[in-house]
Amino acid sequence: MDNKTIYKKTLGFSLRRLFWNFISLLMIVALSVLGFIITKQIWDLGIIGLFIGMILGFIVLAVISRFISYSLKAGQIAMMTKGIVDDELPDNVVAEGKKIVKQRFLTVALYFAATNAIKSVFNQIGKVITGVGQNVGGDVGGAVGSTINSVIQTIISYLCDCCLGWVFYRKDVNAARATCEGAVLFFKHGKTFAKNMGRVFGIGLVSFIVIAGAFMGIFYLILLTQQTALSGIYAEIAASAAESTNTFARILQNPVTVPIVFSFIGGSLVWGFIHSAFIKPFVLVGVLRNYIESGKDEVIDEASFASLDAKSPKFKKLHEEMNA
Repeated sequence: MDNKTIYKKTLGFSLRRLFWNFISLLMIVALSVLGFIITKQIWDLGIIGLFIGMILGFIVLAVISRFISYSLKAGQIAMMTKGIVDDELPDNVVAEGKKIVKQRFLTVALYFAATNAIKSVFNQIGKVITGVGQNVGGDVGGAVGSTINSVIQTIISYLCDCCLGWVFYRKDVNAARATCEGAVLFFKHGKTFAKNMGRVFGIGLVSFIVIAGAFMGIFYLILLTQQTALSGIYAEIAASAAESTNTFARILQNPVTVPIVFSFIGGSLVWGFIHSAFIKPFVLVGVLRNYIESGKDEVIDEASFASLDAKSPKFKKLHEEMNA
């Protein structure tokens, strides 16, 4: 079963995730506007009220992602893994994926907790790179370091997805051991996965330009047609921003830039939803296949785990729990 077939058969999970993400976006917008209106009437906080509402929206989004979107994502990865390993998938892929996640709910829950150990290894590397960049090149060096750190965060997201696939593949061992094995495999076969990263960032850049660019244009045209009706709000946001020394606030001080900024934010959010639901799973199938194929015949010994123990106290703790 090739990657394209697996992707198509597991697309039902992507459609469901996109639906929930769309609901989440509506919640963020609605709560942002509500926060702006309420705080304006009571405390006249202006733009601060908008951000308060936005923060509440993101909290709601986090809750939804945790209990719904993550479950759908886990089911999709479980079915991708089954397609790669067994070379076949059931007729009702979504129902089977949900069934597997329910059967291994505790294991999946433990896995998500265990991913903090994996993230800490890469985050530590990212902090070192950013710090070195700032010490060597000042603001420019810090910016370069931050960019590299962003790349590392992207790698982390794929690593965690691959590790979850490995957890489903290694169903005969506990989540802690399977997760530890997954992290070790990623480090041991770094060159193999580095080849995938070029495709990951290339496709990601193209999708951002096409999808985010299109929606930024749509949002800007909508805001432009309503410019007269919204001019008062633009001016009020600019006036509130003028009282702040924050870099982002300084951008909003000019009423002309306000619709541009919100168009960019809206386009980026929509891109994030569409990319994570449709583009990333397409790339993930190939990365996951290489990941599992490289690790199926690998013998992971204690020395391999110990090499990561030295890099992350959290990983060392997870390694100890694995042997408990």
